[in-house]
Amino acid sequence: MAYTFISGATGGIGKAFSINCAKKGYSLYLIGRSEQKLLELKEELLKINDVSIICHACDLSSESSRNKLLSDIAESGVVFDRIINVAGIDIQKPFSEYSTDKLISQMRVNNESTVVLTHELLSHRAEEVEVITISSMSGVSPMPYFALYSATKAMLTNLFVSLHYELKKSKVKVTVVLPGGVYTRPDIVEQIKEQGLWGKLSAKTPEFVAEKSLRAVSKNKLKYIPGFFNKFLNFIMSVLPKRIVLAFIARRWKNQTKDAF
Repeated sequence: MAYTFISGATGGIGKAFSINCAKKGYSLYLIGRSEQKLLELKEELLKINDVSIICHACDLSSESSRNKLLSDIAESGVVFDRIINVAGIDIQKPFSEYSTDKLISQMRVNNESTVVLTHELLSHRAEEVEVITISSMSGVSPMPYFALYSATKAMLTNLFVSLHYELKKSKVKVTVVLPGGVYTRPDIVEQIKEQGLWGKLSAKTPEFVAEKSLRAVSKNKLKYIPGFFNKFLNFIMSVLPKRIVLAFIARRWKNQTKDAF
């Protein structure tokens, strides 16, 4: 039996993937920080479909916690036919206002853990495997006042675009997903509302992102950008002079902040 691995499974996008995959009858290996939230999610999913579910509480900012997860996977002999990297930290503030701990934890969760887990899980894969990684439209361009998050997402995009080509002859499908706003936590929903028409056009539901991403990887698409407006923004940012793009982003995000939960 092969499992679908989902990191950040109890968050908005991760939960949407979990529900979608449960409906499809996939066996699930779910990762999240809170064991209680994982157990609650498992109970909810089993009401949808009687699938095999393994839950593992793991703090992805902790190397020891991550190593325990990988050790348990190796000892159990579990194999994976789907790896869905969702977990991430979306701190938004001027760089000078970060604490050292916040700098390190964001890079560890967004980049280090995603890279290490993908690398290790591919050594425990089924004959064919699909890999979905949630990046962000925020990584399309450098973003003043959202600089570190933008940089971490750009790194994920570049890595998994490269792996798409590197692994295609190994029966590994790799798709990187670049959402705009997603209606997840209440604070994010409120932030999207504050952006007015722009936010409304850009934002999608977690369910939309999950379903379309699963379709995209089944077709082995290189990138998937949810929504026409976000595809349009991606094009505009690629053709406008960088100084204009950066000035616009700086004005837009200068007075908005959010911290990790």
